This record gives sequence, C-alpha cells and structure tokens, in this order.
Amino acid sequence: TRLHAAHGSPQMVTLVPEKRQELTTEGGLNVAGGEKRMKNIVARLHRAGLTTVSAFVAPDRRQIAAAAKAGFDACEFHTGPYARAFELTGGDFASPRLMDELEALASAGDAALNAGMRFHAGHALNYVNVRPVAALPELAELHIGHAIVSRAVFTGLRGAVAEMLRLIETA
Repeated sequence: TRLHAAHGSPQMVTLVPEKRQELTTEGGLNVAGGEKRMKNIVARLHRAGLTTVSAFVAPDRRQIAAAAKAGFDACEFHTGPYARAFELTGGDFASPRLMDELEALASAGDAALNAGMRFHAGHALNYVNVRPVAALPELAELHIGHAIVSRAVFTGLRGAVAEMLRLIETA
C-alpha cells in the first residue's frame, strides 16, 4: 500500500488472492468469476479515498476485461510463469516458452492500457530476470519485494534498492 503523505492513509491498494496454506501467491485474482462482487469492492475502496485500486491477475484478456468493467484503475500482472520459464530455460530468449511468457505480459499490458487501466507487473522477479519485463512499453510499476529484501541481508537495503533501480533504469 502506498501512503498518502498528507494524511498517512492508504492511497493505493492491490487486491491479491491468497489461499490459507499458501506460502506465496500462486495465481491471480479471478475477477471474471465475480465481477459484481469485485465492482462493489472497488467502489467501496474508491469511496474510502483510495485513488488507485489494482487487481493482481494473470495476463489473460478475460480477466483484464472483467477488471476494467469492475472499475479497477490498474492491473498488476502475475509474472510468476515468466520467472519460472526464465529459470527453466536459463534465460534463453530463443526458447519459445520464455518468449511466449514475455509476449503474454506485453500483450496483457497493451490490453490493460487500451481498457484505460495502468500496467503493473510483479511476482518472482529478481536481479537476473527483471530487465526484459522492465523494458516493456508503458509499464508503470514493478513490485519486487522478496528479491530486494533477500539481497539486502548481504548488501544492506540502500545497496539492494540501488542495484535493482539500476537494472530497471537500464532495461
């Protein structure tokens, strides 16, 4: 949650599904499976003063369309499948599997933008795999907490953040 400087209240929220036994998020929110409920939740959050309500979803056109109908301001696309493909292929972009995952993110980003939402991405991104995602056109935000905090154990938080920013800015 981003904090509003003047009042100390949340300005942004991302709705993320979570299962009871999950250690980390395993999939995106099923907005299409509950559009009416999602629309009510988004409206309540906006009325409460949040300026940006984001849905953490798979890069799937059905979910993007449902998020737009529900009134979300942004879609954060689940980059876990991309990160897994990057790991399994050794980052080889000649691999159709890895290219398909990156292309799915790019296409989803375009669809979100065309639907009037912002394009965010995150989950399982790290210092090795972040640059191709960071280079996607019109990407507004990356969410990369785990990798930065893990690196900070060895380099300190300032160094870990500076290194990630350098990778993103040079992508």
